[in-house]
Amino acid sequence: MTNTFFSRRAWLKTSTYFTAAGLVGTTAAKASTIPAKTPALTKEEIAAIETAMGKKGTYNEGQAVHTTPLPRNDLRVTIKGEPVPIPFGFGGWASIKKTVDGKSAVLMSDTVLLEEEVNPLISAAHANGLEIGAIHNHFFYEQPRIFYMHLHGMGTPEELAKKFAATIKDAKISPANQPAPSAPPTTTGKELFDLPVLDGIVKYTGTVNGPTYKYTVGRDDLTVMAMGAEMTAAIGLNSWASFAGNKDSAHVAGDIAMLEDEVNAVIKVLRSNNLEVVALHNHMFGENPRIIFLHYYGRGQASTLAKGFRAALDVLGKSGKGSHSTH
Repeated sequence: MTNTFFSRRAWLKTSTYFTAAGLVGTTAAKASTIPAKTPALTKEEIAAIETAMGKKGTYNEGQAVHTTPLPRNDLRVTIKGEPVPIPFGFGGWASIKKTVDGKSAVLMSDTVLLEEEVNPLISAAHANGLEIGAIHNHFFYEQPRIFYMHLHGMGTPEELAKKFAATIKDAKISPANQPAPSAPPTTTGKELFDLPVLDGIVKYTGTVNGPTYKYTVGRDDLTVMAMGAEMTAAIGLNSWASFAGNKDSAHVAGDIAMLEDEVNAVIKVLRSNNLEVVALHNHMFGENPRIIFLHYYGRGQASTLAKGFRAALDVLGKSGKGSHSTH
């Protein structure tokens, strides 16, 4: 790599976001300067990413993030013996955006893996200059057992896409190694759920993805920096809830993105709404303020499950800590 582009380790040593004052905790983050608007990816950079990945992605202009979806269409997953669709929570992704100074770019990803696929992908990632940020479960009761591994790296957008593509080229998650998706379902989440009722409870509008319905909610109350880039909803800093089944007999699974002092308050409210806490972990390294992610699962009427998700969202942003975004 040239001197213009640098590794996460080098950035951690030099970044002003990680001075001694910045490392004392989330309260210190209140003094951080709100970053400038993230530079956009150019059409040429997006084309280079998609050529390297071998797949079209989506570009979020507002957050300047390009995302390549990586669903595991080869898997047939059950939870407590009941089949659940892949969009329910078995789709990985890789996202790329520029650092706020425009001198580099960051890749963040989440990969959906069988147990025996984890360590080969670790070796491939390291061989191609990417790092491992986390390895964990998202579910209980699923068969086959699924693990999620976060990869990250720094470089030019094209360089990162090439590194990631080289990392996954022999893995099932590679688009080239995936079967064609099944024919679209005749009944979608729009028909399976009462969307106005759910939206009224959650106070957001979700997205229909095949037979599922999903909410993705960012932390607009916070400015979170990692590797010189602002972490936003489109690159993984979000809370989400995915619904499968139907309005009377639904599964819900999701993730809550929390400051450290929000964790146990969220756990308490999830349990009081009869939702199961299934994992608690990091997704990133070196982010400021530090973000903890909690995965949960529930079964029941969709409207009841939605109330539990909304209750967890209501806990967030109440502590008064962290940096409040003005953009």
